[in-house]
Amino acid sequence: MSLSSSNSNDVQLVEKLSESVKKIKIEIHKVIVGQDEIIDNTLVALLSGGHTLLVGVPGLAKTLLIKTVADVLDLNFSRIQFTPDLMPGDITGTEIIEEDQISHKREFKFIRGPIFSNIILADEINRTPPKTQSALLEAMQEHNVTAMGNSYKLDEPFFVLATQNPIEHEGTYPLPEAQLDRFMFKLWLDYPTYEEEISIVKSTTSEVVPELNKVISKEELIEFQQLVKRVPVADNVIEYAIKKVKETRPTETENPKLKEWISWGAGPRASQYLIIAAKTKAIMDGRYTPSIDDVKASLVPILRHRIIPNFNAEADGITSLDIINTLMND
Repeated sequence: MSLSSSNSNDVQLVEKLSESVKKIKIEIHKVIVGQDEIIDNTLVALLSGGHTLLVGVPGLAKTLLIKTVADVLDLNFSRIQFTPDLMPGDITGTEIIEEDQISHKREFKFIRGPIFSNIILADEINRTPPKTQSALLEAMQEHNVTAMGNSYKLDEPFFVLATQNPIEHEGTYPLPEAQLDRFMFKLWLDYPTYEEEISIVKSTTSEVVPELNKVISKEELIEFQQLVKRVPVADNVIEYAIKKVKETRPTETENPKLKEWISWGAGPRASQYLIIAAKTKAIMDGRYTPSIDDVKASLVPILRHRIIPNFNAEADGITSLDIINTLMND
């Protein structure tokens, strides 16, 4: 069954989403030069309800990109600068004692932290200790914060974009593989091209400040996220995604190269994310069901941080990206 034959309202929603995505990209490009693939994948993650880990050297507009996305989508935005002395309560919030002016009765009151926002920029997440990292990652998984035995629901939609600097490792706390798995995508920001850098310098050194238009509301975004879940997927597309994920596991792959290179492979969450991303990519393009090509398009950002190369691979200079390329050509 295709989306078009199951619900005419959903067909109209697909068309509306596709048009909205085009308008969103136009607005983002008023501020951000190039980075088309990063913008596409950021929107895929947002519409899929997933979180993103963004890796890039300083000065590549990581913060500006996500702030621009928040502005265009009319969402609340919080930036949390992760430092070695950051405590879990600095993220989630804390309880204070408050005295009633009339009765003089004292009681605890919860003061919400910056996590209570729609889009969270977790800047340099690997600079804070594991205990504080875990506070953010728990909120990502549960969309919930617990403080002093009380549970507080986070605002929806809720999207975390965490950044890491790939060139500095001293004084950092690398995310364990189990925590990395919470991120739908791991995206790498590259340097701009010569032409793009000319445009960046011209636009950022002039007095012109681009005016951004709001494209969709918070309610429309939630409606689009729900639409993604209703998109039908053919069995052969699901089977392709699962087959590729299973080939990353050294105990299950039949490819001798992969068996020789991989210490640990991707779990079922990778299969789920591949299908969700494929569904989102399809309707962003105005199509009602995803194809195998839509799955292929997300193999790198979804599998990159879920494959652990072994000693043999490292000795041969083989990275997780090389393994994924082998997987795609298999």
